[in-house]
Amino acid sequence: MNDSNSNETVSITVNSTGETIELPILDGTQGPKVIDVRQLYSKTGMFTYDPSYTSTASCDSSMTYIDGEEGILRHAGYTIEELTEKSTFLEVCYLLLHGELPNFSEMEVFERTITNHTMVHDQLQFLYRGFRRDAHPMAVMIGVVGAMSAFYHDSTDISNPEQRLIASHRLIAKMPTMAAMAYKYSIGQPFVYPRNDLNYAENFLHMTFGVPAEEYTSSPAISRALDRIFILHADHEQNASTSTVRLAGSSGANPFACIAAGIATLWGPAHGGANEAVLQMLSEIGSKERIPEYLEKAKNKDDPFRLMGFGHRVYKNYDPRAGVLKPAAYEVLEEVGIQNPLMELALELERLALEDDYFVERKLFPNVDFYSGIILSAIGFPTSMFTVLFTLARAVGWIAQWKEMIEDPGQRIGRPRQLYLGHGERKFVPMNERT
Repeated sequence: MNDSNSNETVSITVNSTGETIELPILDGTQGPKVIDVRQLYSKTGMFTYDPSYTSTASCDSSMTYIDGEEGILRHAGYTIEELTEKSTFLEVCYLLLHGELPNFSEMEVFERTITNHTMVHDQLQFLYRGFRRDAHPMAVMIGVVGAMSAFYHDSTDISNPEQRLIASHRLIAKMPTMAAMAYKYSIGQPFVYPRNDLNYAENFLHMTFGVPAEEYTSSPAISRALDRIFILHADHEQNASTSTVRLAGSSGANPFACIAAGIATLWGPAHGGANEAVLQMLSEIGSKERIPEYLEKAKNKDDPFRLMGFGHRVYKNYDPRAGVLKPAAYEVLEEVGIQNPLMELALELERLALEDDYFVERKLFPNVDFYSGIILSAIGFPTSMFTVLFTLARAVGWIAQWKEMIEDPGQRIGRPRQLYLGHGERKFVPMNERT
């Protein structure tokens, strides 16, 4: 827990009483300074009111830094642009878990550990068979990830550092396997076992699109694009799902239950489901000729239509992840060589929106969800799997954030307060006396 590291304070005066209190100001490595309000209630009897916590720092962290105004995303000091260009997803996993990039021997051990633990307990397959075939893969993922605590008892003691690390490794290793199994189950195909001779992205593609009857080989361009998508989604500071994982973890819940809670939160269309919503929007638009009509609808505040995949709650300029993914989207489209009307529609929508002063002035640029939706669709993933792939990538951020929180000596159970607007005390009236 961060303590006051500056001599600065802020004064708050209660005008009705004239009482003034001083609160310390905390200064992070980068980003806005933070008013420490932990003593506010004890000194004034009042809480702060911050719906959705958009102006509240719920924790301190050393993992990820975001500057939404400048369009900056860094993990442990490394820019997302450099990481996607020079690193791999597994190397970023190590970075998030340990705070430093690995040397050669450390990376070798880490890769071997993850590769050798990609198989899941054989009985886990029967959990899948309890779901309907048309169940949404995210519903399946919530169930099977939450159930991991029933299979891996030796990594649920959160007070044991070694078990915390084992749980982290297991989640990173097994998420692709469980995600691929969710897809295979939905289409009625047999599960495909992982292969230790493939890298992380290649192995996932093999388990997803391979069949026992023949060998499957993924294109290097496609596996690299998928690896980039995983890196770009690995962590994104204290968003809704990460905050959920931390809140669940603050109760002492086992890590698998906490990650399942994060998956449930990510499923929402305003969060992880945004790239799925992009494809649904494109289907609604239907043709290039209707794009101008829908752009006008998007401008009309009274129209319920929203341009999905444009703008971002945090990034007030360009989403840096979109800048990385845009060329990858074009590379994949060129690689697969498909003439997909939906993809052509997406590219035309991008062009017209970026030429429209309304969207440019408001900095409503295509975000990571727009381009990831295009890439995943071109690779062959159905829209129902988009959020599952987000889950696969974000699992490392969740478990790293959870681990960081558990190892914080000042960690306490989360307990947000409220502004109560209901009735005061009322006398109960028996049923036969009510009018």
